[in-house]
Amino acid sequence: MNKESKGMLIGFIGILIFSLTLPVSKITLLSFNPYFIAFGRATLAGAVALAYLIYKSERAPTKVDFVKFVVIALGVVFGFPIFTTVAMTHGSSSHGAVILGMMPLATTVIGVLRFKERPSLGFWLVSLFGAGLVILYALLKSSGSFTYVDGLLVLGGISACIGYVEGGELSRRMNPRAVISWALVISLPLNILMTCITYQQEYINAGAVAWSSFIYLSLFPMFLGFFFWYEGLAIGGIARVSQVQLIQPFCTLVAASILLGDSLTLMNLVFAVLVVSTVMLGRRMLVKRV
Repeated sequence: MNKESKGMLIGFIGILIFSLTLPVSKITLLSFNPYFIAFGRATLAGAVALAYLIYKSERAPTKVDFVKFVVIALGVVFGFPIFTTVAMTHGSSSHGAVILGMMPLATTVIGVLRFKERPSLGFWLVSLFGAGLVILYALLKSSGSFTYVDGLLVLGGISACIGYVEGGELSRRMNPRAVISWALVISLPLNILMTCITYQQEYINAGAVAWSSFIYLSLFPMFLGFFFWYEGLAIGGIARVSQVQLIQPFCTLVAASILLGDSLTLMNLVFAVLVVSTVMLGRRMLVKRV
């Protein structure tokens, strides 16, 4: 197995973990407010990350790397969780899934602008076609217009992509597990403060389902999922591996169907096949890394 295939396989495991974020967020929103969820999950993940860094005796970030970790934190610790969780208070996880399907193209664009990855014209055309399919799907599902929820989801997606690119590049020269761990630990003081401010006394009686969902959001998409995602990006390249994200919306649709009872329609299945096809085609296109 070559590096690109290995990177895509490892990255896919991360995507499977991330794909449950929106439907599980909908479950937690039945018991908690969105800001407690966003800051609280980062606090729990940060505490576990701190324990991991101490256990592994990971070296502290340099001054140059510290800035990179701040960028990562702004993207995946604050931006994505806050924007998407608030969006889920107004919209469905199924709709959110397809809007976030534009993330592979955004990740590629940011990677090209930020670092020295140069996808071929064919790769760009395939990426644009995949993103176009997602946009068409979103428009068909929302009567041809974008909404306030769509705006929040787009902001969340862009935030995540910035964190993905910076973290993926940093993971080329240091332990990918330490990358997300330091980003969480650096932001831990603010997250602890905001968790205390947004916590309400009645949350203690929220029940097993609510707290189990909260713990899942904290430990998996906020922490463990990045172990696989950053390693995949580092091994296979940001432009190539980011295309695996095109599968995420449809993994989320299946999860929403199972966890929330959302219906799987023929349109969902047709677009799933088309989008997966663009991922397979994208793997055949040349990507230069310089």
